[in-house]
Amino acid sequence: MKKSGFVHARACANIALSKYWGKSDLELNLPAVPSISMTLDGLVTKTRVRFDESLRADLVHLDGREASAAEARRVVELLHRVRGLAKITSYAEVHSENAFPTAAGLASSASGFAALAAAACKAAGLDYDEKRLSRIARRSSASAARSLFGGFVELPAGKPGNDGLAAKPLFGPEHWDLRIVVAVAAKGPKKIGSTEGMERSRHTSPFYEAWVADAPRLSQRVKKGLRDRDLDLLGRAMEQSTLAFHACAIASDPGIVYWQPATLAAFATVRRLRDEQGLSVWATMDAGPHVKALCHAEDARRVQAALKKTEGVLSTLVAKPGPGVVVRG
Repeated sequence: MKKSGFVHARACANIALSKYWGKSDLELNLPAVPSISMTLDGLVTKTRVRFDESLRADLVHLDGREASAAEARRVVELLHRVRGLAKITSYAEVHSENAFPTAAGLASSASGFAALAAAACKAAGLDYDEKRLSRIARRSSASAARSLFGGFVELPAGKPGNDGLAAKPLFGPEHWDLRIVVAVAAKGPKKIGSTEGMERSRHTSPFYEAWVADAPRLSQRVKKGLRDRDLDLLGRAMEQSTLAFHACAIASDPGIVYWQPATLAAFATVRRLRDEQGLSVWATMDAGPHVKALCHAEDARRVQAALKKTEGVLSTLVAKPGPGVVVRG
């Protein structure tokens, strides 16, 4: 393959409503539990990729700077898989920019690897649909499998050895006018990456097997809440899923505690809005300190205002259900 022009891809982050924590197959990056997510409009990664025979190595830039060796490793691994599928040997130039904090518990790896998979495959001459791209993205980040699709998306649990697992769309963005209000609780990347945390939990947490056993039930309750547009049903299951996976992580050896003081304060704000003001608003957290409050669109301003005033919260943002991946070039 000679020098090609850049292919551009745009993908949105997603927030899991029923949580993903644990792997059934580490090598194939298969989740041990099912998860359901909402793709978030506005939390965007933009990535451009070109392959060029004159390059002597893959070049990876993240947010305007050269990526570190650790950051570039997973990008290069995905590029190797794409080269194998396309039967090419050219190295690639990659530029990726996040419109929100990177590696901080806001699912930047999900949008990042979804956009990378889409752009790299197109640049390599592979005309794949979203399902095939979802499989490729999943090998780098299981959450990225969900960001290929818009709206509300399910990633089933994976069976060890089955590399064909992909996410599947449940409902489009137009299905339900919900909002996620994000309360940013800390700056900078988290100290323990998700894969490291999941493996530590699998090997050392006394709650891990109970979490894996109960997660499908919670995921089904979330799905029913989405289908019926019943926010209280969805929210209760979402909060329990969040607290259950964090309990599993906290009980690991050594314990994995992503929460900061502002996390607890924001969680308390959400409960106060629900218990004292009667709003249907529910909290979730990923493997990071930030609190995401799920509510009806008409309640988003009140929820955001309350979280802005919460001690320790650095900033807030609001997102509605967003689109799937977009590729051009």
